[in-house]
Amino acid sequence: MDKNELQERMTVFAVRIVKMVDAMPQTVAGMAIGRQIVRSGTSPSANYRAACIAKSDKDFLNKLKMVEEELDETCHWLDIITRSGIMKASRLESLSRNVKNC
Repeated sequence: MDKNELQERMTVFAVRIVKMVDAMPQTVAGMAIGRQIVRSGTSPSANYRAACIAKSDKDFLNKLKMVEEELDETCHWLDIITRSGIMKASRLESLSRNVKNC
């Protein structure tokens, strides 16, 4: 997979997160968790784009680490959404599969 393919996958993932959040119930918990996951779930796409134009190898690795951390946080929120019953696991399964170790 080249950088353009990965960038596209990250963008598609971010859009799917946005659509998932829009489908979440408008409860106190749903809105609070929705704000968190929309940030962590869209951030990897932006951070990967930044990594692609990094100024140095060290900068590139640092930005990739940020991508990894945000994806891990997104995995956490997907787990919370599932365990709390905010959304059914079956609706989130394909999103979770897109995040390694989720």
